[in-house]
Amino acid sequence: MNIHEYQAKALLRDCGVPISLGYPVLSAEDVDKALDALPGPVYVVKSQIHAGGRGKGKFKELPDDAKGGVRVSSSEDEVRTNVKEMLGNTLVTKQTGPAGKQVNRLYIEDGADIDRELYLSILVDRETGRVSFVASTEGGMDIEAVAEETPEKIHTIAIDPEAGCTQADASKLCDAYKLDGDARTDGMKLFPILYDAFVGYDMSLLEVNPLIVMTDGHLRVLDAKVSFDGNAEFRHPELAELRDLSEEDEKEIEASKHDLSYVALDGDIGCMVNGAGLAMATMDIIKLYGAEPANFLDAGGGATVERVTAAFKIITSDPNVKGILVNIFGGILRCDVIAEGVLKAVEEVGLKVPLVVRLEGTKVAEGKAMIDNSDLDVISADDLDDAAQKIVKAVGGAK
Repeated sequence: MNIHEYQAKALLRDCGVPISLGYPVLSAEDVDKALDALPGPVYVVKSQIHAGGRGKGKFKELPDDAKGGVRVSSSEDEVRTNVKEMLGNTLVTKQTGPAGKQVNRLYIEDGADIDRELYLSILVDRETGRVSFVASTEGGMDIEAVAEETPEKIHTIAIDPEAGCTQADASKLCDAYKLDGDARTDGMKLFPILYDAFVGYDMSLLEVNPLIVMTDGHLRVLDAKVSFDGNAEFRHPELAELRDLSEEDEKEIEASKHDLSYVALDGDIGCMVNGAGLAMATMDIIKLYGAEPANFLDAGGGATVERVTAAFKIITSDPNVKGILVNIFGGILRCDVIAEGVLKAVEEVGLKVPLVVRLEGTKVAEGKAMIDNSDLDVISADDLDDAAQKIVKAVGGAK
């Protein structure tokens, strides 16, 4: 689960992290309250969407030379003008895609005197199997570009889970950032706090870009991006209220209600598969034959008829889907259950696009018989390669 910057900062502030004073703006009426509470004279108006690159983004409704989604304002009137232009409009960034995201929330923050910008993130490093800090002196930039152009400027520091972030680890981070004086003192205190917050809240990502050294020599978290591990949500019911459903794909929201692993993609071939590995292989082979998958959907090993029916409905609700590939290897999930779910879903929503079904494994004969004896116009496949070729051909071939 992702949350907005202002929510992440409120959470981190409660943990003792140095954060600039700021207030969320959900409507135009909130602007005066924020301005009354902030000292000024410099304010920063930030679009609150679940996507990066806001500062370099463009609003669809504004001229191309208009400012982006993060704006420094030097007066209260300028703040009001920026709020009027930004709130309710659609911001397009490198991470939103061309459709962009509507800005329904803003964050007005007190300005900061910046001397240096640093990059910090905490994540699970799959190579070491440990929570690790990623540190770079090149803050404020796309970390991917830094990794490609100057990889020597990125430092990864793995943390021993039994010891936590020790003073030795914090010292390594201070060295990586070349901190001294007050900034180093702040860092020695800050880095263990951030690590404890990451572990304590079961985060999957904590990114601070930039972490700044101010002109007075102290550290401050100027931006914060936080994602939580969905598998640990049951341990943190207090975080549920932070979820902003308007930032999520409606199909993904519906899938979560049925315990389906679903991710919307940009292609036109809908996929229903059981098992994450098989789902990835299915998407790969569709791309191999020149088409693009419309989704990742793992029905899971213990799927019921109702869950399969829901999965089929979610796939067909995507207007971009021109064909559907059902690829099931029956182990725990029996092929006859899949067949029954597909038949039930088609009966309820209809079938307006080509459907290719490949079944193998437990109860495969029964599953195939159920589909063959139905009135469905289904294209059967013998194996995954055959299925991929048939669905790509059915939707018009490779692009």
